[in-house]
Amino acid sequence: MYVPAHFNENRLAVLHDLIMQNPMGTFISHGVSGLDANHLPFEIDTTRGEFGVLEAHVARNNPVWTEIQDGDEVLVVFRAGDAYISPQWYPSKQEHHKQVPTWNYRVVHAHGRVKIHDNERFVRGLVAKLTRTHEAAMPNPWKMTDSPKDYIALMLKAIVGIEVEITRLEGKFKLSQNKEARDIEGAGNALIARDERALGLAMLGCAAAKEQL
Repeated sequence: MYVPAHFNENRLAVLHDLIMQNPMGTFISHGVSGLDANHLPFEIDTTRGEFGVLEAHVARNNPVWTEIQDGDEVLVVFRAGDAYISPQWYPSKQEHHKQVPTWNYRVVHAHGRVKIHDNERFVRGLVAKLTRTHEAAMPNPWKMTDSPKDYIALMLKAIVGIEVEITRLEGKFKLSQNKEARDIEGAGNALIARDERALGLAMLGCAAAKEQL
C-alpha cells in the first residue's frame, strides 16, 4: 500500500481500535487456485504476539480453508469508511481556486501467517466471543445456550476456524492532512452535514491537531 508520510498512522493502539470498531475484514489469500478474497467478521486478541492475533471462521463449504496451508502469508484489510471530498468545501478554494477533488478514507492492512483450526473447541470459543461482542448492546442479548445443544453442535460442524498471527500492521488515514487546518475543518463539517459523521469527526480532530502545531 502506498502511504505518503502525512497519511501514515502507525500507533498500535489506534490501529487496533479501528479493527475492533470495524471488524468486517477482507481476507486475501493466495492458494492453489490463485488469489482469493473473503469477507469475514474478525475478533482481535491484542494480548498475543507483537501485533495481535485475528480470529474468524468460514463455511466448511468455502474452499478457501482447503486451498491454503498453515504458515501461508495472508492479508486482511479493514476499512473505517470513505467519502468523496469536493473542492467547494475548502475555504481556500474560494480565494485562489487551486484545489481539486479527492477521496478520503481510513484503512488498516494486517499482514500475517494463517493457521487453520478444524476443531469444535476453537470454533465454539470463537462464536462465543463474537456473540458476546456483537450482542452486548442488544436489549436482550442472544446467547448460544438460547438454542438447543444439538442444533448448536450441528451449526458448529458447518464452520472452520481461521487464525492470523499479525506480523505487520499498516495504517493509512487519508484525512486531508496535507491541507490547511481551515480546509480540513471545512471538509470535515461538510461530511458531518452529509451524515458522514465518523470520517468528518476524524477530520475535525486532524484540523484541531494542526492548529495546535
